[in-house]
Amino acid sequence: MSKSNLIKSTFILSIAALLSKILGSVFRIPLQNIAGDQVLGIFTLVYPVYMVALILSVAGIPIAISKMIAEAKLNKNLEAVGEIKRTAHILGLLFGFASFTILYIFSEPLSVIMGDSSTETALIIVASSLLFAPYMAVYRGYFQGFDDMKPTAVSQVLEQLFRVSVIIGAALLFTANDFSEDIVAGGVMSGSVIGVIASLLYLQYTYKKSDLPKSSPKKYQLHSFILWSKRILKVSIPVAIGTITMALLNAIDSLTIPLALHSQSDGSTINLTYLYGVYGRGLALVQIATVFATSIVLPLIPLLTKKIAEKKHSETKELIEKSNYLTHLISWPAAFGLLALTLPLNLALFTNLEGSSMLAVIGFSSAFTSLALVGTGILQGINLNKTAAFIVVTGVALKALLNIVFINYYGILGAAISTLIIYILLVAVNTIFIRRTVSYNLFPRELPRIILAAALMGMIAALPSLWLNFEHWSRAMNLLYVFLVIIAGALVYFLQLFLMKVINRESLANLPVIGKRWKI
Repeated sequence: MSKSNLIKSTFILSIAALLSKILGSVFRIPLQNIAGDQVLGIFTLVYPVYMVALILSVAGIPIAISKMIAEAKLNKNLEAVGEIKRTAHILGLLFGFASFTILYIFSEPLSVIMGDSSTETALIIVASSLLFAPYMAVYRGYFQGFDDMKPTAVSQVLEQLFRVSVIIGAALLFTANDFSEDIVAGGVMSGSVIGVIASLLYLQYTYKKSDLPKSSPKKYQLHSFILWSKRILKVSIPVAIGTITMALLNAIDSLTIPLALHSQSDGSTINLTYLYGVYGRGLALVQIATVFATSIVLPLIPLLTKKIAEKKHSETKELIEKSNYLTHLISWPAAFGLLALTLPLNLALFTNLEGSSMLAVIGFSSAFTSLALVGTGILQGINLNKTAAFIVVTGVALKALLNIVFINYYGILGAAISTLIIYILLVAVNTIFIRRTVSYNLFPRELPRIILAAALMGMIAALPSLWLNFEHWSRAMNLLYVFLVIIAGALVYFLQLFLMKVINRESLANLPVIGKRWKI
């Protein structure tokens, strides 16, 4: 990928990821407002379990395709492209059908484990999208392999637009007709199915119109499927497990937090699904805060793979350092900002102050979440897929243990504390293994000034909270206050960076187009 293509690809995916993340996170706010924390709780319990099945079914395959096509192009072996794509389609369909079948069969026991039988209907409905998602994911990987990120970007936005429209529409319609909460949640989950189908239709149309290689001149036979399956699975399985970081950690929350809350209640009657809905408020905000890390990983993985294959060690080192630098630059102000604005954000978006302390901890953890996501992407890009997978699996096991321990002492706040600890550990362990392969500067020389600027900005943003009583304000006033503080905070942060000589006029002008700072 040339420098211009890198800039274009990163920018396109950044914008698409931003729109998708905003749509995919902000909809939880009207959903909670329309249907309440109970329905949001069902959604928050079910969706991570579905996402684990989805990622294991398809996420590793398109990334494997993009890596393998990039390698085939490097070796000038374009005849293999058709066989790679066809094999990936078959594998994706097999995995998708198997995942749907497993979720369907075990939907009842899973709902029992999650502490609420009302999750069963929603789980079955959302699982049906696994029958369509593999084709969608394979097309995305195909285009990414040819350095064309536009179809992936457009399909992501289309998927979220249809998904969110159906979610909000179903919530309004079913709630207005006084349907039970499990039926409302099931209708909400149908949005994921419609979104996947809409994205797939767009990708198929784009594929047919493109002039990229579509099939191999060789006859596709069983031995070709076996040959390419082995190669694809060798790459895709570890990549899928590495990609699954957030979804798997959220899924382990779905399975362990209700259990831990039930044990902590000492037999008293508590609404586990409602409490998990409150916990879901924080997850919605973190998804928005980590949008940059998500958008940077897709082009980062194949590019790092290419640099490693070409033995361009200095460029590999530079790319890793700049990826970390940009993640620090964006993530720390987001984390301190969420921490500072916890109270007005909770009131403006979710109507009350329920779970504010939990929201503060989860919001601050977003910096480490972003760094962990980028670190996992770097491990995959430098061909340490198995290492990335091992780290994630170990982290999941430790998260389950920490949930039980901390919730026993602090209730739902304990789940947020365990999340913060786990992501700090993931960042540390990822860094250790990356440095064993690529010797790079662990901390950007600007990092202390970046954190200081972000912390000072957060303190300034939080100061009014000492005198203002947000609870007596209307939601509109709280939202206006948050909006104004975000603008002022951004100006204060970048002014400090400018005065501290972290950035200059040229770099400040180039920040919106993130890739312009990547001099590869």
